[in-house]
Order: sequence, then structure tokens, then C-alpha cells
Amino acid sequence: MQIKVSVIIPNYNGKEYLENCMDSLMRQDVRSFEVIVIDDASSDDSLLKIKEKYPENGAFPRTRYAVHEENYGFCRSVNDGIALAEAPYVILLNNDTVVEPSFVKELYYAIRRNEKLLSRKKTFSVQAKMISMQEKEIMDDAGDYYCALGWAYAAGKGKPASHYEKERKIFAACGGAAIYNKEILQILGGFDENHFAYLEDIDIGYRAKLHGYENLFTPKAVVYHAGSAASGSRYNPFKARLSAKNSIYMIYKNMPNWQIIVNLPLFVIGYSLKVSFYILKGMGNTYIKGLSEGFQLCRSAEGNRRQDFKQIGLIRCLKMEGELLGNTFRRLQN
Repeated sequence: MQIKVSVIIPNYNGKEYLENCMDSLMRQDVRSFEVIVIDDASSDDSLLKIKEKYPENGAFPRTRYAVHEENYGFCRSVNDGIALAEAPYVILLNNDTVVEPSFVKELYYAIRRNEKLLSRKKTFSVQAKMISMQEKEIMDDAGDYYCALGWAYAAGKGKPASHYEKERKIFAACGGAAIYNKEILQILGGFDENHFAYLEDIDIGYRAKLHGYENLFTPKAVVYHAGSAASGSRYNPFKARLSAKNSIYMIYKNMPNWQIIVNLPLFVIGYSLKVSFYILKGMGNTYIKGLSEGFQLCRSAEGNRRQDFKQIGLIRCLKMEGELLGNTFRRLQN
């Protein structure tokens, strides 16, 4: 049987969630996919029960495991999974999710359908409809966006799930439940491991758009998401520091100097508000430290190496700036 989709699950201390996630994948109504679990040096014996229940290279769907000796982060884990994948399409799936039986099929159909409509492979990713696991009528994520304030945000978060029933274009797919064209992933150089975790999915969606590809949301593929399983909570020092660092790095690597200058007043406003927010959360110093680390990364040889916008013409950067401004107005209205 030809494998059409490889489902990649990055796992770090996911003992509480991983079994339910795997169980839901075993109930899929298609057979032409495989599951690859990448364990990132978990300390909670996450894989022991799973490997016993679903042996490597066992019955449908074929399941494979890879284990890191050190904790390398989300980006390294998914890149290693992509390298192992045998299918032309890969689904990234968080370990703290449970998927509907048609999840794999609907994501695959959505990306193939849009490729056919465009007559060539211009669709990079399609995100599933992510619903709160705790409140089944509430959206968790209906597509990720990035704006000229330097903020990333999830569409639909906290709103009724019934309001998100149409397929549409989005800025970037949330890497917690999305399908990607593997060939385009390789063209883009995969996920940037300098991120370690957080904003890496916004970054690769941004880079895909700069190269002329599209990202979509489909409501037909449904997943229930617990949220913040690896980091522990929605707001914590680890996430605050990495998000701050990666936000600075993402601007530097994806925007030419003229675009940074144009957006500078909005960046000042956006980051001032973020600093104030984290001060109120008791993590102001942590967030500021992350910003400093971001500037250090930008000045490094590795940071310079990943400046993808240098391959992109002025017209496409101008179109991107228009989209970022539009996303800013959309964010302020919500």
C-alpha cells in the first residue's frame, strides 16, 4: 500500500496525553498513512506504554519511533520526523490532541484539492480546525496570523466553533495540527531550529508566502487540543523568553531594512505593550531577557544565514507589508 501521508508527533513528557492521541489515530477511516513519534529526551517514560501497545512497524498504521538523547526542541524534532517520512505529505500533530476519525483524510483531501484548483503545487499547508479539549464548543485555533505590531495571534481563539465552518486562506498554519507539502518544506529548508520552539510555524508560513505559496484552513479536519502540554501553562517564563527571542529573530530574517523602518513605530507600540503585559504577569525581566537574546541571535553568523527575504523581489515584500497591516487592523478589531 502506498503511504500518502506521514503523521509526525513530537513528544516531550507527554505521558498524560500521548496514548489518547495515538488511540485516535488508530481509529482513522483511511489506511494509507504512517505514524512517526519523535521523543525529545522525555523524562516521564512517555514511550514505554505506547511502544508496548503499538509496536514499531506493527499493523496498520505502521508506527515508527525515534528518540533524542538530548532535548533539542520542537523544530529539531519535526525536522527529524520529516526526514524519516516516506510520504509526499506530512501532518504535524501535537501530542496533547485527540483527532476525529476523518482527520487524516480531510487534511489530505484539502491540500490535494487546492493543488488541483491552482493547477500546480502552490499550496504549502492546510491547518485543521482546532477545538478546545476542555470546552468542545469553543475554538482553540482557526489559523495563525502575524501583524505589523510584531504580534502573532490565533484566529477564533475562545470563540464559538460553529462560527468557523468555511475553508479559507490564512497567514500560517499552526504546527499543532496541519498538513504540509514535503517537497516545499525541503525547498524552504525546513523549520528553523534556531527557534527551538514557539513562532516556528508562523516563521515557516511567512517564508512560504514570501516564496509565493499559500496556507489554508479547513473546518472538515477536526482536532481537540489540550494546549501548553509541554511548557505547562499558557503563560510561563520558558515560553515568555523564547517567544520574545523568536519574535525579534523572525522580524530580522524575514524583513528587509526598509520594511523594518516602516514598521518601527508599530513595533515600538507592540513591544511596549508586551513588556507591560509580562511585567503585570511577573515575568517582565524574563521577557526583556528574551528580547536581548533575539538581538544577539540576529547579530550572529547563524542568524544572518537564514535571511530568506534576500531571495525575494520588492513587489512580493510590498504585498506582504500590505497583508501585515491588514492583519494589524483585524487584530485590533477583535
